[in-house]
This record gives sequence, structure tokens and C-alpha cells, in this order.
Amino acid sequence: MNADPAPSSTLTLTGALDPRGSWEAKRCPIARSMELIGTRSAFVLLREAFYGTTRFDDFAARAGLSEAVTAARLRELTGAGLLARRPYREAGQRTRYEYQLTEMGADLFPALAALFQWGDRWLAPSGVELRHHSCGAQVHAELRCSHGHPLAVPDIDLAVKAPGKQSAGTQN
Repeated sequence: MNADPAPSSTLTLTGALDPRGSWEAKRCPIARSMELIGTRSAFVLLREAFYGTTRFDDFAARAGLSEAVTAARLRELTGAGLLARRPYREAGQRTRYEYQLTEMGADLFPALAALFQWGDRWLAPSGVELRHHSCGAQVHAELRCSHGHPLAVPDIDLAVKAPGKQSAGTQN
């Protein structure tokens, strides 16, 4: 593994955010996201949901988690709106629940794909890859602006949002 510093691997802080010592990241979306899903078990359960797992016993077995941890994390992910709980009943059995990704949960896939790609490159090759269903090409998580330009970290500015330009679902 290469631990050498990457050349020019920082964002450019602009406007009221420059200099860095003049403000605090009090409403940081990274911190908020990690507070919501920041446990290894939550990420592994989300991975399983993306792989098509829906039932409690399968989540616990495939994620290698205890039933208590699986139940707690599924409850948290459902309460946060990332998974939805749906009843099902097999003939002669009691009603049980399956878990499905919500739109909010599905929106996490690019972040998980980036972690997948990073871990496969820097930690250990997994032997599997993400491929485009239609053409078979390998899928890569990458940064692009809304005009479609590919970006590297030094190409990105951190700026204060213009008033009235809050992201969908953003709460102050």
C-alpha cells in the first residue's frame, strides 16, 4: 500500500469559509450521516439490502451479526427512514416483516460504491466488481459536477450555499 501523501488532495475553501480558522463545521453533513449510519453493522446491513436481502434471519446470517445486533440496527435504519418494514405471512406461519430500501436508503448507494471501490483498491481485492447491467462495463464511483465534468479533489470548492438553495430533505 502506498501511504505517500497525494499531491494537492484538498478542497479550496471560498468566501466566508476562507480562512479555515474563521468557522466551525457545526452542521456538517458528513458528521450527521455518520451519526445516523456510522456503525460497521449498519453499513453491512445496508450492503445486504442492496444485495437483495429482505428477511431478518438472512440479514443476520449473511452479515455475520448476532440477532440482537441485527434487530437493533434494523430498527435504527427503519426509524431513520433508510429501510421500510413490510409485513408478510407464509402459509401456516405468523406474520413477519421484511425490510426494503426506501428512496432515502437507495440514495446511499453511490457512497457505498465508493467505499467498495476504495476498499478493493487500498485494503484487499475482493474478487468481485460492480458492472453495468446493460453493457457489462465496470462501474466506478466518481465525482462530477452538475454539468458532467469529471472532477478531482483539487477541482472542488467548499462554498456557502446561496439562500434558498437547500438540498431536498435538509433541515437546519
